Amino acid sequence: MAASENRTDILLKVIEEECSEEAEDVNRNSTESEQRAYTIDDRIEQKRHQVIQNQKGGWKIAFLLLVNQGLATLAFFGVGVNLVLFLTRVLGQDNADAANSVSKWTGTVYMFSLVGAFLSDSYWGRYLTCGIFQIIFVVGLVLLSLASWLFLIKPDDCGDGVLPCTPKSSVGVPIFYLSIYLIALGYGGHQPTVATFGSDQLVGEGAKATFFCYFYFALNVGSFFSNSILVYFEDTGKWTTGFFASTASAILGLIIYGLGTPCYKYFKPCGNPLPRVAQVFVATFKKWKVIAPEDGDKLYEMEGSESAIKGSRKIMHSNELRFLDKAATVTEKDLSGQNKDPWRLCTVTQVEEAKCVLKMLPIWVCTIIYSVVFTQMASLFVEQGAVMDTTTTGDFHLPAASMSVFDICSVLIFTCIYRQILVPVTGRLTGNPKGLTELQRMGVGLIIGMLSMVAAGITEIERLKRVSPGEEVSSLSIFWQIPQYMLVGASEVFMYVGQLEFFSGQAPDGIKSFGSSLCMASISFGNYVSSILVNMVMVITTKNKKPGWIPGDLNSGHMDRFYFLLAGLTAIDFFIYLYCAKWYKCINLEDDTQGIEMETQRNDVLGRV
Repeated sequence: MAASENRTDILLKVIEEECSEEAEDVNRNSTESEQRAYTIDDRIEQKRHQVIQNQKGGWKIAFLLLVNQGLATLAFFGVGVNLVLFLTRVLGQDNADAANSVSKWTGTVYMFSLVGAFLSDSYWGRYLTCGIFQIIFVVGLVLLSLASWLFLIKPDDCGDGVLPCTPKSSVGVPIFYLSIYLIALGYGGHQPTVATFGSDQLVGEGAKATFFCYFYFALNVGSFFSNSILVYFEDTGKWTTGFFASTASAILGLIIYGLGTPCYKYFKPCGNPLPRVAQVFVATFKKWKVIAPEDGDKLYEMEGSESAIKGSRKIMHSNELRFLDKAATVTEKDLSGQNKDPWRLCTVTQVEEAKCVLKMLPIWVCTIIYSVVFTQMASLFVEQGAVMDTTTTGDFHLPAASMSVFDICSVLIFTCIYRQILVPVTGRLTGNPKGLTELQRMGVGLIIGMLSMVAAGITEIERLKRVSPGEEVSSLSIFWQIPQYMLVGASEVFMYVGQLEFFSGQAPDGIKSFGSSLCMASISFGNYVSSILVNMVMVITTKNKKPGWIPGDLNSGHMDRFYFLLAGLTAIDFFIYLYCAKWYKCINLEDDTQGIEMETQRNDVLGRV
């Protein structure tokens, strides 16, 4: 046994010596065309996965996670899509308060995505994080179903817009709010983690980009059922039936997730990123008067292929945010001590991780206004549709919330159009195998989102024209809302799929789930900003006995002006985004080719020995 270990040590030493020259070649040729860089990234990712022992994964397992996401989304939107009507019809809130309550709740859902991402990257790992938050999600749905059945929906089938419910239960209301925030915690913590966990099962940036596209596709397939069938039951007063159906879907998703346990590909967590990032800023502050060298090779970095961040690849030095390079600048004081103080001297990889976070933040901030646009589907769009003519064939009335089916259909249609038509065409024109870059796609999404608000404003103007005196409902057909829903759906394909790819791809290995969670956090802050905007608009416009833009009686208000306000804010945001996107430079992991090849060779040697 000892002889085998000695032989292994000798072979590993030989491999390190042979690969040292390759590292220099890679560093000398670090600037490549976009096509070449894309190919190298795929090869790097393939090598990285080859060194993981007992790996499984693959598309079959990734498909299992897509099904899990679809079922979880069905369950979530079975609650969320009609929540604004539950608050008004069952709990007796007015329109503005209900819209704000939904915005705050939805914002909390996606805010919890940061909690899930942190625990996943730092301590629990993606598999355990997904499992724990799905269990919390199921518990919340069970409580909601029981609270509605036992306390809130009294008499049966109340809350259908005709039959009022009995006064609010002092027991049922607290359980209701506890349950929906458990649902927020469970779904919010699960979604970004399962997105990253699914991409972990695949090799190559091209496969990962395809997965994120299918991930959003699965999300919308799941919500299609809840927005078309469950919403009908809930709108007719069968709230308990809808909630129990959501609970069953979540339980089935959890079972399917557990079935894949033996076949998943696992990655160990990389430790808490907060101290690592904090060390960079503290070290920079301590060395504020130190002049960092122009040559990145003179900055401090770990020797060999190993990174100072466990489980993370090394990151190549970049020229942006050069003031942070002070943290990796070696001074005489750093050399004098026997052990290097991490709060005074950081590695290049650690500094670049902090840079990546800072560079992504302006892009992320610019997506918040788009999320304000997106969140109107769950609040003001539903309230607008509820006071339109919902009659279709015969006496059948279409639930206002079910109009979001057109958003889902738009997502499904435009996803196929983008993957099958736009990617090949734009790929030939730009030379980029991805077609449009993630940043370009997000810019297109902003423009289409702005147009959706213009369409919603025009619909509201036409609705107000067709309100007869003394009537609560306009004679304008609810199908006038189709363009605004379709435009929001088209914008999602460009914005949210682009966000998933961008933030996950640009996040270093140690904070991958954090990168995915930024997309959800954008929706979170968008909901909070929407709530603030509604409150500000109501305070400013409710003066001199005027009802304001979004009053309880929408026929006496001007919700069209609020939509146009959002369109104007999105236009301003688009020009700010253009500047931020032009400034942004992508993360460069190219110098890790040598390190990954060494790990692969080591793995082969250990297998032979």
